[in-house]
Amino acid sequence: MEIFTTVIIVIVAGLLISAFRVLREYERGVVFMLGRFYKVKGPGLIIIIPIIQQMVRVDLRTFVLDIPSQDLITRDNVSVKVNAVLYFRVVDAERAIINVENFMEATGQLAQTTLRSVLGQHELDELLAERDKLNADIQEILDQQTDQWGIKVSNVEIKHVDIDESMIRAIAKQAEAERERRAKIIHADGEQQAAEKLVQAAEALSAQGEAIQLRYLQTLTEIAGEKSSTIVFPLPMNLIGSLQKIIESGDGDGGKG
Repeated sequence: MEIFTTVIIVIVAGLLISAFRVLREYERGVVFMLGRFYKVKGPGLIIIIPIIQQMVRVDLRTFVLDIPSQDLITRDNVSVKVNAVLYFRVVDAERAIINVENFMEATGQLAQTTLRSVLGQHELDELLAERDKLNADIQEILDQQTDQWGIKVSNVEIKHVDIDESMIRAIAKQAEAERERRAKIIHADGEQQAAEKLVQAAEALSAQGEAIQLRYLQTLTEIAGEKSSTIVFPLPMNLIGSLQKIIESGDGDGGKG
């Protein structure tokens, strides 16, 4: 009889001890009573009625989930491998336990499919140059779909975009061709601007006859400074015209005499 009483006392003491639970500040306890949802408790000291009530702990801290490399084909038919990292946390412990079997695995699988779906709609250049925009798009889609699970997706970051070696060489050739195209455009723009300036200078010189004479004298000065054995002096056209008039006037006077 004494042994039976001792066993009963030990069982009752064990049940009483197990009834007390301590939840940390970042933990919540989803309590079920006879299989039905009862309430969310915590943090601190809580009491669970043994056998009748069961509790599931939920961590409310931010989880960091590494999304493994995903093989995808971009919109311009380039095969790449992309991996990313996902940051999320539980904001509703009740829905995280009741609405999905394993919210960690479900969120990871959803992140993989969303990553392939979103990135497959963009070209390779966008994957390399517009990561911030793509991160925001993936984060928004995931956040909407995981809301029913009581999960908030705070951030998504694309880590690596791996490209085949042949495609890397093709991209290098494309970049080189782009640089040559820009160089030719810049050179053509320079030629056009120089031609416009020459036209303006010619119009200014033609408007002022004295300016042409000054330009002629400046040219003679530049030629004289060069180390050359032969110097050709250009004769201004207006000087030729003046000499022709003098000759013609002299011939006219001779004819009269």
